[in-house]
Amino acid sequence: MKTPILAAALMLAASAAPAQEMTLTTPSERGGQIGSPETFTGTVFVAPVFGPGMNEVSAGEVTFLPGARSAWHTHPVGQYLIVTAGTGWYQEEGQPKRVMRPGDVVFAPAGVNHWHGATGATPVTHYAIQAAEDGSAVTWGAPVSDADYAG
Repeated sequence: MKTPILAAALMLAASAAPAQEMTLTTPSERGGQIGSPETFTGTVFVAPVFGPGMNEVSAGEVTFLPGARSAWHTHPVGQYLIVTAGTGWYQEEGQPKRVMRPGDVVFAPAGVNHWHGATGATPVTHYAIQAAEDGSAVTWGAPVSDADYAG
């Protein structure tokens, strides 16, 4: 007798729950914009992939034209870069710059000061995935100087 009551309770609970469904957004629906000169040097196009949702995680598709790069910055929870096209550079403060290519995944741990962008001759595109802490996913620092970029 307990089994039919339990089954009925589960059915009622399931029917009372709001229905959820998968969604799809296209690149044209998500849009994008040229990166701010306060946070980027050169031409950079930043297109949102998804905003902070699950666990405050967000992602953007970022394309750097040759010579373009981010300013120095940190992330309170860290950041993943998934390179999808081109060849770029990234650098952790105090370390030499390194090459990143399609298929590479770069992880910047929480609080590590770094920059990333295109090489001088090639564009690069990557997905940048990061989580927010206390409403912020990034703390921007100074622009990367031409001397540091040439490194």
